[in-house]
Amino acid sequence: MTLKTATGPSSTQETERAFDLFGSRVRLLAAGPSSPDRSTQVVLTEVEAMLREMHEHLTRFDPASELSALNADPSETVECSDYLLIAVEAALQAAERSGGLVDPVMIEALEGAGYADSRANAESIPLSDALHSAPERRAASPREDSPWKQISIDRRSAEITRPVGVRIDLGGIGKGLAADLAASHLEGFASWCADIGGDLRLGGTAGADRGIRIPHPLGSGDLELSLSQGAVATSGISRRVWRSSDGRRCFHHLLDPATGLPAWTGVIQATAVAGSAQEAETLSKAALLSGPERGGEILSSAAGGILILDSGEMEKFGPLSGAFGAGSDDPLEKVQAER
Repeated sequence: MTLKTATGPSSTQETERAFDLFGSRVRLLAAGPSSPDRSTQVVLTEVEAMLREMHEHLTRFDPASELSALNADPSETVECSDYLLIAVEAALQAAERSGGLVDPVMIEALEGAGYADSRANAESIPLSDALHSAPERRAASPREDSPWKQISIDRRSAEITRPVGVRIDLGGIGKGLAADLAASHLEGFASWCADIGGDLRLGGTAGADRGIRIPHPLGSGDLELSLSQGAVATSGISRRVWRSSDGRRCFHHLLDPATGLPAWTGVIQATAVAGSAQEAETLSKAALLSGPERGGEILSSAAGGILILDSGEMEKFGPLSGAFGAGSDDPLEKVQAER
């Protein structure tokens, strides 16, 4: 995803800070200092530090992370940090909102498919090859007995309770949450954007429009949006596609909860527009997993979006621009205030 400079009432040059994190590229942009006491670069540096701390707590690829410690803990109830509390809560909200399609307890299936370690730098096979050998297309379905329904959070005691042995994977929901957390520190700027590996949250007091270019997964022309505030997230299978060890099957990281296997639904990429990045991430993934017909209904009932089908055809749904709410407060502050 490519960001263009915000244009509009404010002509102030944006400051950018970019770095690798969450297995992808992160970009923070802001213009017009929100405080006379701190420069834009200082604020962006502080946001980067917060995101790095968040990543250290939440990555499943580091055995020393807090998430890994929770997954390995033999106790049913575990005391957790604010980062883990809000992240698991976000994952449960996504599962509830999607009717169980965005399932946060599929680590075993992901590992079985070959996604035990980060594939951030792994080579992906051509999507066209994978589509040619993929099985019959079918919409994904929730797993009726999925144990995510037995996970609970107590904010006052800062505890998470789940069945022993159940492991949690935050997936893309963690990126959406990270974009929203960054936004809570940037909202006073004239223009700003947090891009966490393609999950975008943007806004600004100047109300400037920003161009967003989303690559077509089959190289058939890019999609361009223009937003002044809100969020955009894209879920797709083109960046992480690999072959099984015997070379006979192709896998990707978006699984059908009912089967535990990669979901080949007839949709290869879904983009959703929403008021928060967490919501946009949930909607885009649910739309892709639901297949063309139901996926279009999901996007139409929200703030709009785009589906790209196996054929490369692009379908647009609902409004793709317009004003959104000012955004939620800092989720960390909400957790701390409720104790």
